[in-house]
Amino acid sequence: MDTFFYTFAVLLFAAIILLIEGAYLWWSTNHGKAAQRVARRLRLMSGAGADGSERVSILKQRHFSKGEWMDDLLHRLRLAHTIDRMLVQAGVKWTVAQFFALSAALLGAALVLVQLWSMPLPAKIVLALMATGAPYGLLVRARAKRLQKIEQQLPEAADFLARAMRSGHSFTNVLQMVGTELPEPLSGEFRTAHEEINYGVPMNEALHNLATRLPLTDLRYLIIAVLIQRESGGNLAEILNNISHIIRERLSLIAKVRVLSAEGRMSAWILGLLPFAMIGVMSIGNLAYISQLWTEPAGIKLLWYGAGMILFGVLWLRSVIHIRV
Repeated sequence: MDTFFYTFAVLLFAAIILLIEGAYLWWSTNHGKAAQRVARRLRLMSGAGADGSERVSILKQRHFSKGEWMDDLLHRLRLAHTIDRMLVQAGVKWTVAQFFALSAALLGAALVLVQLWSMPLPAKIVLALMATGAPYGLLVRARAKRLQKIEQQLPEAADFLARAMRSGHSFTNVLQMVGTELPEPLSGEFRTAHEEINYGVPMNEALHNLATRLPLTDLRYLIIAVLIQRESGGNLAEILNNISHIIRERLSLIAKVRVLSAEGRMSAWILGLLPFAMIGVMSIGNLAYISQLWTEPAGIKLLWYGAGMILFGVLWLRSVIHIRV
């Protein structure tokens, strides 16, 4: 009896110890500091930051909407993928569904305004188009400003990469250093590329993803140089220094071109906005006189002809002053 009792006590004690240890391992695996750190990094890579904010995702399929059925519907539209790519490139935290909702809301507001105000049909069409395209215009502007800022940071990034490579660091560690040391927004893109590599994405694919997120010619030259050096060998630090010098010279040439074409851009703005400004001034001064443009059939035809000539002139001036470097 004593032997049986002691054996049972020992086995019960061992079972309790194993149960406690199992509970501790389960807690540390799911709720410990290491688990929280891994979960935070997974959120960063799957499209959400440490605070739940949107971040660039390495997943092939991003969420276009919070609703599952809406997300599935938007993924079938090619336009939604284009808008999502622009949102990523612009660094905007909107979703595709929010973008379309804002465009639809502005279109609805414009339709209400054109019903309340008495205005010609061309003006109604122009107002509706401008209201619908306002979010897209803001997105294009934000994308252009962000890409331009990143392009200005590229020479410094190339020099930083070259110095770090000369110091003996591996290219993966150099990506991490660039993501830590350089300012935003370029550092965030390099940090994302480094995180992709840490999670098993091949370096070639991670660099191609970086080029996709940032469609800049200079960045593609830098990535191509790195990929060629990895295949054939060579002095990567010297190559990066040469690319940095080329990028600086190209940016300097672009600045000179913008200065020389400033007069043409100003002329395009003045010629494009002057007719609308004159119509507005004349409407305030003598509405009965100018209203014949949208109350008489001949005036409506003149408005259409004038709008077409203005559009043709703006496009022609843009083609003249837009010099690709």
